[in-house]
Amino acid sequence: MKLLSTSEAASKLGVTERRVRSMIAEGKLAAHKLGRDYAIEEELLKTVPVYGKRGRPSRESMARVNRKLKKVAS
Repeated sequence: MKLLSTSEAASKLGVTERRVRSMIAEGKLAAHKLGRDYAIEEELLKTVPVYGKRGRPSRESMARVNRKLKKVAS
């Protein structure tokens, strides 16, 4: 069982450390509290759904979503 810090887990998941801490707080990622930090089992990272890339959606993807919504609404 290999334990990772929040920064190592964030790097492997492709998200920020803040997002990892949020997932822990939301109960989406199990972790062991060690003092003020968390230790995360590497095997548990395989069970965490991570959606897409970081940041704001591109204009193209938002335009595609808006077109689909307009079709559904009409």
